[in-house]
Amino acid sequence: MNEILTYFPMLQEGAPGGQLLTMILPFGLIILVFYFLIIRPQNKKQKETKQMLAAIKKNDKVATIGGIRGVVISVKDDTVIIRVADNVKLEFSKSSVSNVLSGKERSSGSSSSKDEQSSSKEEQSSSKEEQSSSKEEQSSSKEEQSKGKEEDQAESDN
Repeated sequence: MNEILTYFPMLQEGAPGGQLLTMILPFGLIILVFYFLIIRPQNKKQKETKQMLAAIKKNDKVATIGGIRGVVISVKDDTVIIRVADNVKLEFSKSSVSNVLSGKERSSGSSSSKDEQSSSKEEQSSSKEEQSSSKEEQSSSKEEQSKGKEEDQAESDN
């Protein structure tokens, strides 16, 4: 063990370099933690966003950072023209597109598209329930009307 300490004088207790090592080591660990918890995920997200923006094409449904949703009509170098409603076209810079909601071959932002699909299925099932309940109400009101007519006819016969 003493042989190892002779090669690394900073590890020796009395050496002035030993204090330097004990100061640098925690800072190095903090830098590593910051890199893996903050810097690396941020770079990964920037790369994915850049790829998403480069892959935008005609007929993709997109959402902007302002919350406007529409269909891409044309794509230029730095801008995108989005159809929001009939005869309403807006031109945005590509960087203002936050999410590609759907496309023919891909589903970028899969968790949000899954949420949208599940919410649309829930809306469809609730609309079906509403339709069936309204049909039941209509049939019950028709039955009440027919009973009322029968009673009126019975009273008029008397």
